Amino acid sequence: MSSVISNQSSKMHFYDLEVWKNANLLCIEIYKLTDGFPKRESYGIIDQMRRASSSVGANIAEGFGRFHYKEKINFYYTARGSSCEVQNFLFLSQDLGYLSKDDSRKIFIKYENLNKQINSFISSVQKKMTDDK
Repeated sequence: MSSVISNQSSKMHFYDLEVWKNANLLCIEIYKLTDGFPKRESYGIIDQMRRASSSVGANIAEGFGRFHYKEKINFYYTARGSSCEVQNFLFLSQDLGYLSKDDSRKIFIKYENLNKQINSFISSVQKKMTDDK
Protein backbone atom coordinates (compact mmCIF):
# COMPACT_ATOMS: atom_id res chain seq x y z
CA MET A 1 0.00 0.00 0.00
CA SER A 2 1.25 3.47 -0.76
CA SER A 3 2.28 5.59 2.17
CA VAL A 4 -0.90 7.66 2.30
CA ILE A 5 -0.94 7.31 6.08
CA SER A 6 2.05 8.82 7.84
CA ASN A 7 0.63 8.92 11.35
CA GLN A 8 0.37 5.41 12.83
CA SER A 9 -1.85 4.78 15.83
CA SER A 10 -2.67 1.68 17.86
CA LYS A 11 -6.28 1.72 16.60
CA MET A 12 -7.17 -0.93 14.02
CA HIS A 13 -8.03 0.39 10.54
CA PHE A 14 -9.49 -1.31 7.48
CA TYR A 15 -6.11 -1.12 5.76
CA ASP A 16 -4.65 -3.27 8.55
CA LEU A 17 -6.89 -6.20 7.57
CA GLU A 18 -5.18 -8.97 5.60
CA VAL A 19 -8.37 -9.53 3.62
CA TRP A 20 -8.39 -5.87 2.52
CA LYS A 21 -4.65 -5.97 1.68
CA ASN A 22 -5.18 -9.03 -0.51
CA ALA A 23 -8.20 -7.49 -2.22
CA ASN A 24 -6.17 -4.35 -2.91
CA LEU A 25 -3.26 -6.33 -4.38
CA LEU A 26 -5.61 -8.28 -6.64
CA CYS A 27 -7.26 -5.06 -7.77
CA ILE A 28 -3.87 -3.69 -8.81
CA GLU A 29 -3.22 -6.95 -10.66
CA ILE A 30 -6.54 -6.61 -12.53
CA TYR A 31 -5.73 -3.02 -13.51
CA LYS A 32 -2.36 -4.09 -14.91
CA LEU A 33 -3.84 -7.13 -16.61
CA THR A 34 -6.57 -5.17 -18.36
CA ASP A 35 -4.04 -2.65 -19.69
CA GLY A 36 -3.27 -5.31 -22.31
CA PHE A 37 -6.89 -5.71 -23.43
CA PRO A 38 -8.09 -4.15 -26.71
CA LYS A 39 -8.81 -0.42 -26.41
CA ARG A 40 -12.31 -1.00 -27.83
CA GLU A 41 -13.09 -2.69 -24.49
CA SER A 42 -12.32 0.45 -22.45
CA TYR A 43 -15.99 0.99 -21.66
CA GLY A 44 -16.84 -2.70 -21.70
CA ILE A 45 -15.07 -5.58 -20.02
CA ILE A 46 -12.10 -3.45 -18.89
CA ASP A 47 -14.36 -1.06 -17.02
CA GLN A 48 -16.48 -3.88 -15.60
CA MET A 49 -13.49 -5.87 -14.33
CA ARG A 50 -11.88 -2.81 -12.79
CA ARG A 51 -15.10 -1.70 -11.11
CA ALA A 52 -15.77 -5.18 -9.71
CA SER A 53 -12.20 -5.64 -8.48
CA SER A 54 -12.08 -2.21 -6.83
CA SER A 55 -15.49 -2.87 -5.27
CA VAL A 56 -14.11 -5.80 -3.26
CA GLY A 57 -11.71 -3.70 -1.19
CA ALA A 58 -14.07 -0.72 -1.10
CA ASN A 59 -16.87 -2.82 0.42
CA ILE A 60 -14.52 -4.35 2.97
CA ALA A 61 -13.43 -0.83 3.95
CA GLU A 62 -16.98 0.47 4.08
CA GLY A 63 -18.18 -2.51 6.11
CA PHE A 64 -15.32 -2.03 8.53
CA GLY A 65 -16.45 1.54 9.06
CA ARG A 66 -20.00 0.54 9.97
CA PHE A 67 -21.04 0.27 13.59
CA HIS A 68 -23.60 -2.54 13.56
CA TYR A 69 -22.50 -6.11 12.88
CA LYS A 70 -25.35 -6.84 10.46
CA GLU A 71 -24.41 -3.81 8.37
CA LYS A 72 -20.77 -4.86 8.37
CA ILE A 73 -21.66 -8.38 7.24
CA ASN A 74 -23.86 -7.09 4.39
CA PHE A 75 -20.92 -5.11 3.00
CA TYR A 76 -18.65 -8.15 3.30
CA TYR A 77 -21.23 -10.22 1.39
CA THR A 78 -21.21 -7.56 -1.32
CA ALA A 79 -17.41 -7.73 -1.42
CA ARG A 80 -17.62 -11.49 -1.95
CA GLY A 81 -20.17 -10.98 -4.71
CA SER A 82 -17.89 -8.50 -6.46
CA SER A 83 -15.04 -10.98 -6.21
CA CYS A 84 -17.21 -13.59 -7.94
CA GLU A 85 -18.07 -10.99 -10.58
CA VAL A 86 -14.36 -10.62 -11.35
CA GLN A 87 -14.14 -14.39 -11.71
CA ASN A 88 -16.99 -14.29 -14.22
CA PHE A 89 -15.14 -11.69 -16.29
CA LEU A 90 -11.97 -13.77 -16.17
CA PHE A 91 -13.86 -16.58 -17.92
CA LEU A 92 -15.32 -14.13 -20.43
CA SER A 93 -11.89 -12.59 -21.08
CA GLN A 94 -10.51 -16.03 -21.75
CA ASP A 95 -13.41 -16.92 -24.06
CA LEU A 96 -12.92 -13.67 -25.99
CA GLY A 97 -9.21 -14.43 -26.40
CA TYR A 98 -7.99 -11.56 -24.23
CA LEU A 99 -6.42 -13.90 -21.66
CA SER A 100 -4.74 -17.25 -21.97
CA LYS A 101 -6.29 -20.15 -20.10
CA ASP A 102 -3.22 -20.26 -17.85
CA ASP A 103 -3.32 -16.54 -16.97
CA SER A 104 -7.07 -16.67 -16.37
CA ARG A 105 -6.72 -19.72 -14.14
CA LYS A 106 -3.91 -18.21 -12.03
CA ILE A 107 -5.92 -15.10 -11.21
CA PHE A 108 -9.17 -17.06 -10.83
CA ILE A 109 -7.49 -19.17 -8.12
CA LYS A 110 -6.26 -16.02 -6.34
CA TYR A 111 -9.85 -14.74 -6.28
CA GLU A 112 -11.06 -18.14 -5.09
CA ASN A 113 -8.62 -17.86 -2.18
CA LEU A 114 -9.82 -14.32 -1.52
CA ASN A 115 -13.42 -15.59 -1.44
CA LYS A 116 -12.41 -18.12 1.22
CA GLN A 117 -10.68 -15.38 3.18
CA ILE A 118 -13.78 -13.17 2.97
CA ASN A 119 -15.92 -16.12 4.14
CA SER A 120 -13.64 -16.62 7.14
CA PHE A 121 -13.78 -12.92 7.88
CA ILE A 122 -17.58 -12.96 7.72
CA SER A 123 -17.63 -15.96 10.09
CA SER A 124 -15.40 -14.15 12.58
CA VAL A 125 -17.69 -11.10 12.55
CA GLN A 126 -20.75 -13.33 12.95
CA LYS A 127 -19.08 -15.00 15.93
CA LYS A 128 -18.35 -11.60 17.51
CA MET A 129 -21.97 -10.63 16.94
CA THR A 130 -23.15 -13.79 18.72
CA ASP A 131 -20.61 -13.43 21.55
CA ASP A 132 -21.58 -9.80 22.18
CA LYS A 133 -25.28 -10.61 22.67
